Amino acid sequence: MTMPFVVPRAPELPPATWTAYGLTTLTVLPLVWRRRAPLAVLFAILATSTLYELAVEGPGQPLPYTGLVIVHTIAALAPPWQRRATVLLLAVAVPVSVWLNTGSARELTFSLFVFGAAYVFGRLTDARQRAHRVEAEQAAARERARIAREMHDILSHAVSLMVVQAEAGPVAVRTAPERAEAAFDAISATGRDAMEQLRRMLGVLRDGTDGAAPPREPQPDLGGLPALVERVRASGLDVTYRTTGGVRALPVAVGATVHRIVQEALTNVVKHAGARTAAVRLVYEDGVLEVVVTDDGRGGRPGSTGHGLVGIRERAAAHGGTAVTGPGPDGRGFEVRVELPVQDSVTVAR
Repeated sequence: MTMPFVVPRAPELPPATWTAYGLTTLTVLPLVWRRRAPLAVLFAILATSTLYELAVEGPGQPLPYTGLVIVHTIAALAPPWQRRATVLLLAVAVPVSVWLNTGSARELTFSLFVFGAAYVFGRLTDARQRAHRVEAEQAAARERARIAREMHDILSHAVSLMVVQAEAGPVAVRTAPERAEAAFDAISATGRDAMEQLRRMLGVLRDGTDGAAPPREPQPDLGGLPALVERVRASGLDVTYRTTGGVRALPVAVGATVHRIVQEALTNVVKHAGARTAAVRLVYEDGVLEVVVTDDGRGGRPGSTGHGLVGIRERAAAHGGTAVTGPGPDGRGFEVRVELPVQDSVTVAR
């Protein structure tokens, strides 16, 4: 905006006076408040620009920079009624300004074009910002659902095992004190494990809010399945665990998903099945990992829709897999069968 006052001017052109410089500065100064009161800033710029045109014989500007900035701001940030008022105001102000300056059709066309472009780019900016907000809200909703699913799995598994052990404790105290001690140890271990997992999850949620970064620990994976099975076995359920096929290293996210699926399936067995035995089987095939959890309990109806089974299906779908639940082999018990696509990788010795 100051170039006409710095660059030497031809003798036939009007001089750059301090009055003209001051009015030019007043045209720019209102932009400081363009986000707080965009329409008021537009009126201020129009007033100072009109005063400059009418009262000062100073150098002109090749582009109405301040006007373009405020029009873009209004189009991007202002409510609809202010945008409509701006369009109507420009429809009057632009032709009047051109008439006061050169009165040429060329300048009128150029001015309408640049102001229209500023308005259009402002609307595109608003659309892009709204799209980003929607995307952020959807991402937050997905994260809330994931956290809720994780907390459900952790608490449901731990509480179920603790309840089973606590119910068996009084009987064991009277008949087999050594088993009662083992039951209390299992309750304590299960509770500590659940608290540790919850602490790790809540620590991630607090990351950055108090300036102290929480400890970073790995997500549960296939390596934690033997310990998971052992905890369930300590509750009195006879659980077996085996793998078949060429065991391969899996991505971290897939390993965590398999761990949570097995955990939820065994939790359902403990809570609902009334089973004496259960089996966990991982089958590695070409491009597919099959996770099968069966029990000999009272079974269930096909297509059951409890929260845990819904979570299993959602976890499988998140990795492009499928989950089928229903009666076990020969119609006995209950079976959870999940297939997850996996890329061929290095075979791991078992």
